Amino acid sequence: MTFTERCNLIFNQVIRDYHIKNDVDTHINNPYDRESIDNRLYLKCWIDTVQWHLEDIIRDPHIDPVDALALKRRIDRSNQDRTDLVEQIDSFFRQKYSEVNILPEAQINTESPAWAIDRLSILALKIYHMKDQVDREDASAEHREKCQGKLNVLLEQRKDLGTAIDQLLEDIEAGRKYMKVYRQMKMYNDPSTNPILYGKK
Repeated sequence: MTFTERCNLIFNQVIRDYHIKNDVDTHINNPYDRESIDNRLYLKCWIDTVQWHLEDIIRDPHIDPVDALALKRRIDRSNQDRTDLVEQIDSFFRQKYSEVNILPEAQINTESPAWAIDRLSILALKIYHMKDQVDREDASAEHREKCQGKLNVLLEQRKDLGTAIDQLLEDIEAGRKYMKVYRQMKMYNDPSTNPILYGKK
């Protein structure tokens, strides 16, 4: 099994687990050992899945403004958690490949493995929910057909992205590529760099 096949199995498991209750306040029950990469992958997709549904809720045109603000704050925290987790996953790869002999002609990739895996997690959610639209009995045949076309593209995209990630990991392991991890350094969450926040002091 390739690494991305393993990712997809875990991501699909997460999405199934979440939709048992389909509630953004459902408590996570991560079945994997806390020190394992599988645990981090499960948690990553759980955060993405909850946030997917928070983004749906906040787009309700009739939402109470007070509730919307609270949701916006929750989404902001979720985004920070997501970023932190991506960096944890990249740290796993950096440690895993720390002893690799980097070849003189080695090149750097445009993005780190974990940020590509982040996109794979989001794709799993897009595929699940687009399939849900294809299966909607209350939707028109035209709607379902259009969604089937989109689903086909998403499935192809997941296959291509998985291949690219697995090839990247193989290249890193062989020393043909090397990885550098740049922290996101999001300024708007930092009271010392967001002028709205430090200006309130």
